[in-house]
Amino acid sequence: MRDDGSIFEQHRAVLLGLAYRLLGSMHDAEDTIQDAWLRWAAEDRSSVREPRAFLITIVSRLALDRLKSARATREAYVGPWLPEPVESSRLGPLETVELRDTVSYATLHLLERLTPPERAVFVLREAFDIPFEEIADVVGLSAVHCRQLALRARRRIAAGTDRSTATREEHARLLTRFLDAAAGGDLAGLLGLLADDVVAWNDGGGRVRAALRPITGGARVAAFAVGLAQRFGLRDARIIDINGYPALRTHMGGGSQVLMIAADGGRIRALYAVLNPDKLRLVDAPARRDSA
Repeated sequence: MRDDGSIFEQHRAVLLGLAYRLLGSMHDAEDTIQDAWLRWAAEDRSSVREPRAFLITIVSRLALDRLKSARATREAYVGPWLPEPVESSRLGPLETVELRDTVSYATLHLLERLTPPERAVFVLREAFDIPFEEIADVVGLSAVHCRQLALRARRRIAAGTDRSTATREEHARLLTRFLDAAAGGDLAGLLGLLADDVVAWNDGGGRVRAALRPITGGARVAAFAVGLAQRFGLRDARIIDINGYPALRTHMGGGSQVLMIAADGGRIRALYAVLNPDKLRLVDAPARRDSA
């Protein structure tokens, strides 16, 4: 099979989306795709009948290896570790609700609670509709075991308190109302937007000041948001498209942040504020495809 890189490039967007879903980090996903390209370039492709399936297997295995080693690093992270927010156009096709949901920020955060094999099985099945027999070959388990892992993963994700069912329009509306209430010091307005058991996660990674533990409960989250807005101000706030859904980009104090939410029943169930500048490098950056 002759190949000048065009076959790999044909599948690059899908492969990058796969690696990102598995790792929660676009930086790590890009490194994984580069490693996959090197393996593809060195491969004797005369026996490769299905390049897409072959490449998905390579990327999945590389991402699994990286994910297993990353867990120790994330456990030593300063404060909560949150996925890297990514501008939606970089994530490949998101034309179906299923594809958008598997890359939504709330889902990526929930995926952190799964074991690496559970995460791989869930992503390959839910986002890419890979048959269990093929998933079994990727993860090195039986098809029956993979079905069990998929069921367990679905249950664990469905049980998450920050599972989001809101539409894109609801996300935008709730974010705008949240911004207005926080900037205006409207505690009552914020309490009306927040679920009683809401959780706010803040990721500064030790690079910038951020809450080192999740903030729980509507009253505490509302007071925290108003306090931040009054102390540091919220400048240049605007809605941007992140992980398939609207998010809020603001500048606060000397840095910037991106705020994503999970919402259900018209109320915010979770807030995810990423302030670590290392994780904001792709936000607002022009979308492009890197050459291999």
